[in-house]
Amino acid sequence: MAPYSLLVTRLQKALGVRQYHVASVLCQRAKVAMSHFEPNDYIRYDLLEKNINIVRKRLNRPLTLSEKIVYGHLDDPANQDIERGKTYLRLRPDRVAMQDATAQMAMLQFISSGLPKVAVPSTIHCDHLIEAQLGGEKDLRRAKDINQEVYNFLATAGAKYGVGFWRPGSGIIHQIILENYAYPGVLLIGTDSHTPNGGGLGGICIGVGGADAVDVMAGIPWELKCPKVIGVKLTGSLSGWTSPKDVILKVAGILTVKAVASCRPLSAHGVTHG
Repeated sequence: MAPYSLLVTRLQKALGVRQYHVASVLCQRAKVAMSHFEPNDYIRYDLLEKNINIVRKRLNRPLTLSEKIVYGHLDDPANQDIERGKTYLRLRPDRVAMQDATAQMAMLQFISSGLPKVAVPSTIHCDHLIEAQLGGEKDLRRAKDINQEVYNFLATAGAKYGVGFWRPGSGIIHQIILENYAYPGVLLIGTDSHTPNGGGLGGICIGVGGADAVDVMAGIPWELKCPKVIGVKLTGSLSGWTSPKDVILKVAGILTVKAVASCRPLSAHGVTHG
């Protein structure tokens, strides 16, 4: 395959523009794996673009980035009713991530489906059952001892049904997702409230319950109420101890949330959600 720079030059000339962003075009022509751990599962930017074009023509208006990602994953973009805040969208997420506490029931439910393998790339991350008490190494040894049966079940079930398994001590689920599985345009669902962290790489990552994860792993379209799109104009500048997170929490408090906290105490990540 020609070097990346040469491909870029050729594509720019063929497209007749020097500043055209060619990443998605390259991904369509050259198969790009979703991760190093899933070399046979490819990023489908071609399908994403196809669906976006269908929806854009139907709505006859420009789309925001969030809309492009969500609508680009519609199960039936040509016929899906799309009305912000009212209709329910049937979506096809790219992947599923589960932490060890919620993965137990999710895997049991998936096993009961009788399917031989998960329909989309999925992973299990063993971090939530590690309680912070005595220190990292001691807490990890204690967790492995207490939860040995759970870890054995998740590891063997994952191996049988094609689910990636990150053993205890591998790290926090959301950092692993950010470093290994997230990419621009991805639609990922995870069985933990901090899943949106993965959206930091230009995708949409949504925290769900175990039953939702099972639907996606079983190849069933996942339903989501069509999101409203809200514009926020920020003026001035941050000062003192204020952080971007405080702005986000303020907006959430204004819109939907009755009570928000500026900090959530974590024990070995997410073990005790404050």
